Amino acid sequence: DGKVLYKSLHTTRLGEGLAHSSMLLPDAIERTAQAVATFYHKAVEDGAEQTVAFATAAVRSAENRAEFLNRVKNLCGLEIEVVSGEEEAELGILGALGKRDGGVIDIGGASTEIVVKAGGKLVYKKSLDIGVVRLKDRYGKDVDGIRAAAEQAAAEFGAIPITALFCGIGGTATTLAAQYLGLQMSVDEIAALPCMPKGRADVILGGAVLI
Repeated sequence: DGKVLYKSLHTTRLGEGLAHSSMLLPDAIERTAQAVATFYHKAVEDGAEQTVAFATAAVRSAENRAEFLNRVKNLCGLEIEVVSGEEEAELGILGALGKRDGGVIDIGGASTEIVVKAGGKLVYKKSLDIGVVRLKDRYGKDVDGIRAAAEQAAAEFGAIPITALFCGIGGTATTLAAQYLGLQMSVDEIAALPCMPKGRADVILGGAVLI
């Protein structure tokens, strides 16, 4: 009836290794497909009449994406829709702002989207293949390398329209909003923070520099 009953998150890193290869890793496929199947069965048990699933950058950029899509379908019968970067950006701003004007930046594991709406119309939308998992795979804790990649991405995004309302969505934004991080902390120390979702600690550095 238009009400959110609950929200669940399972960090599976489907895009692990995509910084060096165009193939999804078998382990990443399996753990992500299992998570999707778990979510699907929970939704059905809770009375969902329709379940919709979207795949974003990691899947759309992988040569073997059919392996993941087929694995999910075999596990639970769910067919996943693979969306483009621009579609991902539009979905993000619709979910974050509804009918309001403003902008959204969405830093994901394998891509980052920025989209701006003014006068009820989209006036800017762009997606780049840079995200926290790609940054971690390629640069590790090399802050200079991460910063150079982030600056290059900022240049590619170019002139973004100014708007009074700008939101960040995704794990990086929500985690940084929960607590100001001391980025010199060890991964174990970061992981111990009350606000840190499981699986986020070793990728938050890249996301923080990028945002």
